[in-house]
Amino acid sequence: MIFDTNSGGSMFANRRLKVFTWHIHGSYLFYLSQGNYDLYIPTKEDKPEGYYGKGETFHFGPNVHEVPAEEVRSQDFDVILFQSRKNFITDQYEILSAEQRELPKIYLEHDPPQEHPTLTHHIVDDPDMLLVHVTNFNELMWDNNRTPTRVIDHGVIVPQNVRYTGEKERGIVVINNIQRRGRRLGLDVFLKVREQVPLDLVGMGAEELGLGEVKHGQLPDFITKYRFFFNPIRYTSLGLAVCEAMMMGMPIVGLATTEMVTAIDNGVSGIVHTDMNYLIDQMHRLLADRTAAEQLGREAQKTAMERFNIQRFAKDWEDAFNYIVLKRKAPKIILN
Repeated sequence: MIFDTNSGGSMFANRRLKVFTWHIHGSYLFYLSQGNYDLYIPTKEDKPEGYYGKGETFHFGPNVHEVPAEEVRSQDFDVILFQSRKNFITDQYEILSAEQRELPKIYLEHDPPQEHPTLTHHIVDDPDMLLVHVTNFNELMWDNNRTPTRVIDHGVIVPQNVRYTGEKERGIVVINNIQRRGRRLGLDVFLKVREQVPLDLVGMGAEELGLGEVKHGQLPDFITKYRFFFNPIRYTSLGLAVCEAMMMGMPIVGLATTEMVTAIDNGVSGIVHTDMNYLIDQMHRLLADRTAAEQLGREAQKTAMERFNIQRFAKDWEDAFNYIVLKRKAPKIILN
């Protein structure tokens, strides 16, 4: 971890910002926690969505604090960070006080629009808030209304001693609950390709179609033995698993959709295309030519170290939190 309680970087040099948010995506929350601020997450005994607490999967640092939901109203925060529609529509009114709901607010949008891909208005329409997208594609596709936006590219961490080896002549797919999430996450693509290419699937709910779940801490060492990482997803944000695989030096094969076309330089750091037959041919080539796979993986790692490094990610979030706090504190100028 890069967490450092004595590090600078904040415009509020005398203290660290206190950010309240919900536990929505565990991996993202872990990477978000690498910044120079404190995160407060609510908990409930029955652990419904958003109230899971730290859990046992990720080794959060001392800057992540659990707060029982019934005690949230008595806490002092600097920023409220929403991460889902439920957070924005329901949760804030159930657990935040009226004063807390007037604090500087950011909405972190993890996904592209799932209704109409170009005509959907975002749920947030507030010039005093900040809407953060995780990819440029997402920002492009949403109608962001009057809300100021910025894009914060992913940042990931992988164990320093884990690197791609690729000795296993199979591809690996990492997707949670692919059966339930269907075509959007590429269930049919995975099944079609698996008829012609040896593929393994890991993730939550993957017991029937694959190998089941591999815990986050064990996943890097597990997947690096595979010849390539295959991403069959049609329409979603750029997956953290893709970024992590790139950081470990794995060659990526996937559909040329959404942000994948900017993350992967086709033929240089991986293979992306919309023709599944072409992708299948390229997978066979990588299975037969380990040297070619290794070269693609080296280029993928170069891209990841430049684009998805955790130091840049943490600084981007520190800047975003500081921006929204200072914006709310700045005097408003009324033009007559």
